[in-house]
Amino acid sequence: MLEALSFPFFQRALATALLASVACGVIGTYVVVKRISSISGGLSHAAFGGVGLGYWLGFSPILGATGFTLAAGAGLGWAYRRLPSGFDTLISMVWAVGMALGILFVALTPGYAPDLMSYLFGSILFVPASDVWGVAALDGVVLLGVFFLFDEFQAISFDEEFAEVAGLPVGLLFQILLALTSLAIVTLIRVAGVILVIALLTIPAATARQWTTRLRPMMCLATLLSAACSVAGLFLAYDLSDRLDLRLPSGPLIILLAVALFGVSSAARAIWRPRKIRGGS
Repeated sequence: MLEALSFPFFQRALATALLASVACGVIGTYVVVKRISSISGGLSHAAFGGVGLGYWLGFSPILGATGFTLAAGAGLGWAYRRLPSGFDTLISMVWAVGMALGILFVALTPGYAPDLMSYLFGSILFVPASDVWGVAALDGVVLLGVFFLFDEFQAISFDEEFAEVAGLPVGLLFQILLALTSLAIVTLIRVAGVILVIALLTIPAATARQWTTRLRPMMCLATLLSAACSVAGLFLAYDLSDRLDLRLPSGPLIILLAVALFGVSSAARAIWRPRKIRGGS
């Protein structure tokens, strides 16, 4: 299995997986703590509209996905505080409209849309070198934003009302957080695809939250868990292809490994907590 490391395509896939895990762990923590998984799901599916637009107009689908998710994030951020009663409905509309536009744009594209399935379900084993550098750049933007606004993001994540009373620009901070979430989603599209990206964004962070409530340790642990599942999924996909001639995509395998890890963590937590209580008593 280790001979895979000698292939340039696998090296690029591994680098992309590790880089994407950083954005996944950092932003996924905010998504889980602030409970905005539904918003993130809407953004991830809205990205497909940008993918389809890129195919139709002949530019990079990833660039189109970036524009669509940023625009959808800005719209949802504006509506979040102004339309609380119908916000869930609005998320569902953004979710559906993004997918519908993507399908429409692909249908309007002359000829065959290459690599379309890779954007839907992920195809990290075929990532070009340009995408590796693109993911690294998006990671840099995400990390810079979190570095400079960590305390502010922490405040609006745990207690938005207190942050507002303290004089923080809650609306603007939430918009920035959604913009960073959009960029994180774009970094994960190549790993898990538009349809599965929300799972990869939330499951490692949810697993990490079972063991710590502090943001920095949670981010670090979520990043490590995401990296472990991504690397294991890559090697498993390669091994199944090499040994059994099973052409399984790595994205779904990564998600299933993350879910399995969450289940193991939940069971371990359930066993460990009663023992801790008895030991304390």
